[in-house]
Amino acid sequence: MAMIILPIAVVYLAVLFVTPRIGLITIFILNFLILGLGRYIPMTWGLLIDGLLFLMYLALFFKAFKIKIPWNRAQSQLTLLVTIWFGYALFQAVNPEAVSFEAWFYAMRGLALYQWLIVPLLFIIYNDSKDLKLFFIIWGIMSFLGTLKGFQQVMFGVDPFEQRWLDNGGSLTHILFGKLRVFSFYSDAGQFGASQGHAGVVFGVLALFAKSKKFRIFCIVVALAGLYGMMISGTRGAIAVPAAGGVMFLILRKNIPILIAGAIMGIGVFVFFKYTTLLNNNAQVRRMRTAFDPNDASLQVRLANQRKLASYLSSRPFGGGIGSTGNWGQRFTPHTFLANTATDSWFVAIWADTGVVGLYIHLFILFFVLITGAYNVMFKIRDDWLKGQIAALVCGMFGIMGASYGNGVFGQFPTCILMYTGMVFMFIAPKIDKKIMAAKETATEELELKKAKLQLNQA
Repeated sequence: MAMIILPIAVVYLAVLFVTPRIGLITIFILNFLILGLGRYIPMTWGLLIDGLLFLMYLALFFKAFKIKIPWNRAQSQLTLLVTIWFGYALFQAVNPEAVSFEAWFYAMRGLALYQWLIVPLLFIIYNDSKDLKLFFIIWGIMSFLGTLKGFQQVMFGVDPFEQRWLDNGGSLTHILFGKLRVFSFYSDAGQFGASQGHAGVVFGVLALFAKSKKFRIFCIVVALAGLYGMMISGTRGAIAVPAAGGVMFLILRKNIPILIAGAIMGIGVFVFFKYTTLLNNNAQVRRMRTAFDPNDASLQVRLANQRKLASYLSSRPFGGGIGSTGNWGQRFTPHTFLANTATDSWFVAIWADTGVVGLYIHLFILFFVLITGAYNVMFKIRDDWLKGQIAALVCGMFGIMGASYGNGVFGQFPTCILMYTGMVFMFIAPKIDKKIMAAKETATEELELKKAKLQLNQA
């Protein structure tokens, strides 16, 4: 295997140092597969992302000796915000409440490091309309493949490697009442469901704005496949993605009739799940319906855990330290209170790890980005197709934020990389729009000049 892989790796590294953006494209593909690969070849696959990001910065460093690297492109409010968040994450290394430095190191990567490293790279080397379209194409293909893999698990069962993962503890959360919660090649069913719902929202919005018939069909197929994947995942919290994303879309449209129609549709969906028993023989629908039950046992357990955390964290404004909860807590500090108190929610995990201070910083950054993206869509972007693309990203982001209250999906692969990339394009969209409009004006002037010359010749 080494003899086969080594020449490929050497060629890939040579290409990456010539064209660093290849590394970003690799990350877009790899981040869908990276956690699922651990079921087949046990190793720390996440370090590949760290390595690729480091190599891209190294490539830019060496290229700077020959050409001028436009580092100034990364000068943005977003870069400042992610730097502040990364700085707070570094501060958490000396949090007196933190028990394990190792837990901090591993958890901090997904929480802040990847965001801090990838955002400037996107500003510098992956920042035009063609890059955005390629990003959507890769996302759509990988999401569709994820649904196909999930469909295979539903129809034909899991493969031997996945079965071993279930036998080693995965079945506790993925086999409920004898039914499999589909996880595809993602880390778990929760991430699969939210990510597929994310794709359903984003590509559903794209389909409404796409000018190319082929691309519109592609978006429709991906959106429908995403919503189907969300349903078979059995993840109740994932329904928040299309719900919140739909609400944001109605706001962005600034159209009263559409807003009313969307509200009626939303009420219809709510009534279907909460007040009817239609399709209750379907296990996926039946599980989704429990998300609308305020007396659901799982919800009551979550609320009880949050009350415990509120009492514990009342005297700890900086939290218990990054990596003190969830899987990292169980791995490195299994004897602590936070490690043995389920957070379930991404925002509750942020609160427990970084305290109320960290939670406020994190929420401020997310809403600042969201509002900036929405403002650009509603008031600054003039090109209809670009407006549709950024609207799709804004709706998807709000949907994931909604789902992150019930599940810890925001900081996991592939959602985190998709979100960070979307954030960058929300900020650079006005610049892209100016280029598009300038190109349109130039094309219009050239056309008018040709018409004038033709009329002159005819005269």
